[in-house]
Amino acid sequence: MKSLKKTIKALIIGIGLLAILITVLYGYRDIPVNELKATYAASPSVFITLDGLDVHYRDEGTISDSIPIVLIHGTGASLHTFNDWTSALKKEHRVVRMDLPAFGLTGPFPNRDYSIEHYVEFLEHFLKVKNINNCILAGNSLGGRIVWNFALKYPEMVHKLVLIDASGYPYESKSIPIAFKLAGIPVLKKLLTFITPQFMVKASLENVYVDKTKVTEKLVDRYFKLTLRAGNRQALVDRMSAISKEKNTYQQINTIQQPTLVLWGEQDLLVPLSNAHQFHKDLPNSSLVILKNVGHVPMEESPIESLAAFKAFLQK
Repeated sequence: MKSLKKTIKALIIGIGLLAILITVLYGYRDIPVNELKATYAASPSVFITLDGLDVHYRDEGTISDSIPIVLIHGTGASLHTFNDWTSALKKEHRVVRMDLPAFGLTGPFPNRDYSIEHYVEFLEHFLKVKNINNCILAGNSLGGRIVWNFALKYPEMVHKLVLIDASGYPYESKSIPIAFKLAGIPVLKKLLTFITPQFMVKASLENVYVDKTKVTEKLVDRYFKLTLRAGNRQALVDRMSAISKEKNTYQQINTIQQPTLVLWGEQDLLVPLSNAHQFHKDLPNSSLVILKNVGHVPMEESPIESLAAFKAFLQK
């Protein structure tokens, strides 16, 4: 009995020491947003107070463009994921993008409501404040789910729709980024709010890229530091918890009438290619472009090829 007690005590001490070691090695403090602005909010970045948030956004290009392009990023990303697209598009169009609440420099929703319905309302408020009453709306992953739900609720505000590896239909991933996995596990998700090793961020990015050589140190550093923006790690956990409670509005996708481009990376391991075909089948006015040797974030991994498809769609 004494031997068993000693073993249990030693095990507890060992676990405690291991936890301390992990915290020392991989524990990171939240970074105040003001510390991040110098690097990630240079001109033309602007902040606007909306729904209790200081929303980080960029409004570039031809301001007189009556139907601007609005770009919405996915989970864990930021407006920077569309940097390459914007550099080219702003020469002829007005291009607007923002950091969604929970991500980038915008930070968490005050009420911690990360339902798709709340994101749709946030987007409507943002567009109205920017005096955008009609736009070409494009979204990747979570952003894709937000934009097609937006088109369902506010069809008069959407001229054309672009779904880039969008979520929405039930699916089984072939591979899930490790950060997403941890954020959904009851015991471990709390640890994620203060233990966030940079190698985990890199592994999560490599999970959604096909060409791992494109996951550069600069790219990893940006994702990592914006993840550490004060409040974002808890917000990611809250967002992942909200997924299981979401309404199944995908049955209404076939009512969306706007011309829609379904743009997909053929080797997307997170949201499978079968979902692209399902969108194309259900949307009555859609075209489908599948990019070979590309993963979940085509505009970032393969900006030239994905932008060519986007521009061709604009000209239709």
